[in-house]
Amino acid sequence: MNAPASPPEISALQRSERQAQVVKALQAVLPAHALLWNAEDTTPYECDGLTAYRQRPLLVALPEDEAQVQATLKACHALGVPVVARGAGTGLSGGAMPHPAGVTLSLARFNRILKVDPVARTATVQCGVRNLAISEAAAPLGLYYAPDPSSQIACTIGGNVAENSGGVHCLKYGLTLHNILKIKGFTMAGDAIECGADALDAPGYDLISLLIGSEGMLAVVTEVTVKLIPKPMLARCIMASFDDIPKAGDAVAAVIAAGIIPAGLEMMDKPMTAAVEDYVHAGYDLNAAAILLCESDGTPQEVEEEIGRMTQVLLAAGATKIAVSQNEQERMTFWSGRKNAFPASGRISPDYMCMDSTIPRKRVADILLAICQMEKKYQLRCANVFHAGDGNLHPLILFDANQADQLHRAELFGAEILETSVAMGGTVTGEHGVGVEKLNSMCVQFSAAENAQMFGVKRAFDPQELLNPGKVIPTLQRCAEYGKMLVRGGKLSHPNLERF
Repeated sequence: MNAPASPPEISALQRSERQAQVVKALQAVLPAHALLWNAEDTTPYECDGLTAYRQRPLLVALPEDEAQVQATLKACHALGVPVVARGAGTGLSGGAMPHPAGVTLSLARFNRILKVDPVARTATVQCGVRNLAISEAAAPLGLYYAPDPSSQIACTIGGNVAENSGGVHCLKYGLTLHNILKIKGFTMAGDAIECGADALDAPGYDLISLLIGSEGMLAVVTEVTVKLIPKPMLARCIMASFDDIPKAGDAVAAVIAAGIIPAGLEMMDKPMTAAVEDYVHAGYDLNAAAILLCESDGTPQEVEEEIGRMTQVLLAAGATKIAVSQNEQERMTFWSGRKNAFPASGRISPDYMCMDSTIPRKRVADILLAICQMEKKYQLRCANVFHAGDGNLHPLILFDANQADQLHRAELFGAEILETSVAMGGTVTGEHGVGVEKLNSMCVQFSAAENAQMFGVKRAFDPQELLNPGKVIPTLQRCAEYGKMLVRGGKLSHPNLERF
């Protein structure tokens, strides 16, 4: 079971006294309207996109400028109060779930685009700017920001930095890490930090690579400078149908083996295709066991040549049907289903748990067949959509939290997907982060010594472990308990757990 560990219990009286103390301290540095502590005001902050786990914060702070962020952190640091930074709350691993005795630091008001530089091809933005808003601001200059997670209409660049988000075009253009030049923010103690540079390289340690993907555990990011790239002259998308999941998985590997790096290479299985087709009516082949979306962009000549090569590879791999977008509207229609996979799943199930792991491309078919067997084992449906080109899976486990034991079975299902991914040479997360959801699976991925080293990095930035505590890195005790649980269940799946 991947349920988060509960913080130490405090009585209602202790909570009330602690709340009054923190409110008094923050009222000295924040305006009255920037503090929320009544239950009806803080309940909307009790979870992020992982709604299975909820916890109300002690209070919510909504600073309006960097001076207020710094002052809030200093006040909380002095009192030993945990702080959880929050953006748009679209995260899917519980990374922004509040601490019951802590402050949720909402950065929603940091939503200004500070500068777009067409010569340097950069944009400097506050952390609360939406991902898509960056491209919208750069569009008149013929530029855009490449990473495009499915939640880009709502998710913020600060959250993208925290999770190292990707998107359907990350295969060719990279993750958030590859598209950020500079980060500004504050440590838990309120010390200002700046990593990276306006140039392509920066002096000193590569701390920007450490902060990106650190899930808000090392610093609070307030400002980001991103790279912009020119819009391609043309983009076209192939929609390829397969009557067999292994054939579709092998086709993914075949495209990359042919030396082709598509702008996007995505896969959906039959249950997911049916769900999204009913939602967006994109013209997907409902008889296919799986479909691939393969995009090419560049000059018209480059696109024509690459589309031809990919078509040949896909047909040789067993594609039963090929459709190529003939105009921009049709290309966007092809992608509309993939971009709306999550809301489409919400229409066919009361609840779903979106997993996130990576496997080597050559094991795509193997993991999908393994998930089919897990559906039978846990008696739950699973619809699959993922960044096939880089092996980043997004299985959506469908369940009904109102039915006894279904959430528990969904958690076990998800844990087995993650552990199977590790066994196949992959990792327990690709772009959604660990948060609270995958703490147990981190015990499988990493040894005790490796987890200790990660704690060492955290303490270098946050010695008191007050910034987003209890997430991402499992304690030795937690791993020991998880190992014993697996032994009791007759399952010991990884050498990292054998010492227990």
